[in-house]
Amino acid sequence: MELTELANYLDEEVQAACAGDKNIEGPEDGFTEVMLTYLAEGNEVDAWELGYAKKTGRRNAPAFKINAWNLHEQGGDQESSAPLLDLFVSIYKPGATGQSVSKSEVAEHFELARSFLSQSLTAFGGKLNGLEESAPPYEATTKIYTHRDDLDTARIFLLTNGVVKAAEEKDAEIGGIDVKHYLWDLEKLRRLLSSGQERETIQIDLVKSYGGAVPCLAQEDGTGEYTAYLAFFPAALLAKIYGDYGPRLLEKNVRSFLQAKGKVNKGIQTTIREQPHRFLAYNNGISGTAEAVTVSKSKDGSCKLEHLRDFQIVNGGQTTASIYHAMKKEKADISHVTVQVKLTVVKEAAKLVEFVPLISRFANSQNSIKGADFSANDEWHQKLENFSRTVWAPAASGTGKGTRWYYERARGSHLDDKMRAGTPARQKAWETENPVFQKFTKTDVAKYEQTWNQLPHAVSKGAEKNFIEWTLSRARTSPPTQKDFERLAAKAILFRTTEKLVSRLEQGGYRANVVAYSLAWLARETAGRLDLDAIWRRQNLDERLCDAITEIAKQAFDHLKETAGSRNVTEWAKKPECWESFQTTTIKLTDLKQFNTKGESNADTDEHNASTQATASSWAQLYEVIQRHKPSLWQDLATWGGGSGHLKNWQVTMCGNFHRKLERGKKPTFPECKAVLEILEAARAKGFTH
Repeated sequence: MELTELANYLDEEVQAACAGDKNIEGPEDGFTEVMLTYLAEGNEVDAWELGYAKKTGRRNAPAFKINAWNLHEQGGDQESSAPLLDLFVSIYKPGATGQSVSKSEVAEHFELARSFLSQSLTAFGGKLNGLEESAPPYEATTKIYTHRDDLDTARIFLLTNGVVKAAEEKDAEIGGIDVKHYLWDLEKLRRLLSSGQERETIQIDLVKSYGGAVPCLAQEDGTGEYTAYLAFFPAALLAKIYGDYGPRLLEKNVRSFLQAKGKVNKGIQTTIREQPHRFLAYNNGISGTAEAVTVSKSKDGSCKLEHLRDFQIVNGGQTTASIYHAMKKEKADISHVTVQVKLTVVKEAAKLVEFVPLISRFANSQNSIKGADFSANDEWHQKLENFSRTVWAPAASGTGKGTRWYYERARGSHLDDKMRAGTPARQKAWETENPVFQKFTKTDVAKYEQTWNQLPHAVSKGAEKNFIEWTLSRARTSPPTQKDFERLAAKAILFRTTEKLVSRLEQGGYRANVVAYSLAWLARETAGRLDLDAIWRRQNLDERLCDAITEIAKQAFDHLKETAGSRNVTEWAKKPECWESFQTTTIKLTDLKQFNTKGESNADTDEHNASTQATASSWAQLYEVIQRHKPSLWQDLATWGGGSGHLKNWQVTMCGNFHRKLERGKKPTFPECKAVLEILEAARAKGFTH
């Protein structure tokens, strides 16, 4: 992939991102959004809020600049987790073809971002209250200032569509916060897209950067397939490595993407505080992998680990994160804590993909892992990709030409396929048929499906974590049909249109959360019967439906802000309790039934066949039927449906939520009663008894 080709393609993506979206105020915003989407796909970042803010320097008022920000919890449960701050600053030059960016310009932008952090920690010298809430820096500054005493790490990412020949920004400390710097230029992005790797490789030099080599025992497996190393890491060493790389160490650890139960973390921290010398005896340690290691050997035959390439913690992510946060947030003394580390180095890199899931599956674990394939290489994704290459979307007008919704199963394939089309004229024709704004990825699929399954709190956890949870939930799902593909594209239209509608409200932040909560509420209120087939045929949304979504979004934003209280809104949005409370919100809308399917349900199952119970003409009649059953029936139905695979994810969620609502003494709505009774009717036909 040539840099010129990638630069031009980025420009096209920026133009697509800017089209009709007021949340993206200009090309630099569009570039920031596009770059961060790629980095999220590569597991380099989690989530972000666009928030362009720039000020030229004046006397007693230093210059600053940021393009986006994110304040989130890292690792472990929220109570024991220290917040992590990400600041993003961009250098974007439209029409550039990978031109050089000077070292001085890079240094200047890093300094502008550091200046923003420094000024935010003092609330701009106490002048924060004088800023308009709609002012660009207000939201980010407010969050930074509120959490100033809890912050211990800030990451500054410089994003550019140019090429940086040589630049090195040393880590710094501002107000007691460790500030780390990351540079992403065009060349580094090209490596991310074309190397086939999931992320930038982690290189750990124990000798130069971490205080010295670590003694170890080495054991060959006897076949030459792998070598296992056993070592004992001082907890301070493990904590420093985690502090430098954070969740990137856990990218191959499926468990790190699952919701931590809290008890394990608190138990670890109790041991660290009260009996640190017993930690090694009580804890199982961690299991890790590496692509390669450098080992020094002495004359007596002993060996030491000196360098680790692509070090990943496959089992023990909770242990690692808990040690780090016990040291950072609890200020615990970990000098007497030692951690056992088993490190597996597979000789053939290709086999690492096979090893990691099995190590994670068979290692002694805190949370059970289902035997699912967590890549995008399984049959489901391949089938979806095939449909995306052969199914034509209806033309927007009678004279227009159809287009395709391109599923990018392998990152960068859209650009690769375009370049393989041949001449510039053929490339242009190919892109007309496969427009960049109709490209979607595996994490997009998970986002659309989880939202439709009424799990906005899972979507709010970020692209990769949500993808893992969605993958786990569909372990028994059969390959998609063409109708599934078309409805998925309709969900993409629904989601992306909602993003634009929310942007026009200019609410000041939390767009991703507002979109997920709004559409989840819509799916719940319509019992999953919104006519997705009609959206596919139209390739857009009815204006009246847009008006309804806009009203829902207003309520979703108010709910997130008001119920969060003093909590971090983005972290609160990840909690099931946040979604449960929003479900009870009453929103006055025009009748949504006019947008529902008139025939077969979009759920693709027979649970919506006519039911004598579910065709009652009034809410009172339906509620009377509901009251004949014990509330526990609905939880039992959810458990049965999830375990047997006979219910869709959204149905399992709906039954569970319905049970909790009844337990709290809340009265369900007409659509809720109707939907769960239909689910019950269909489940009984499939063998459910109670």
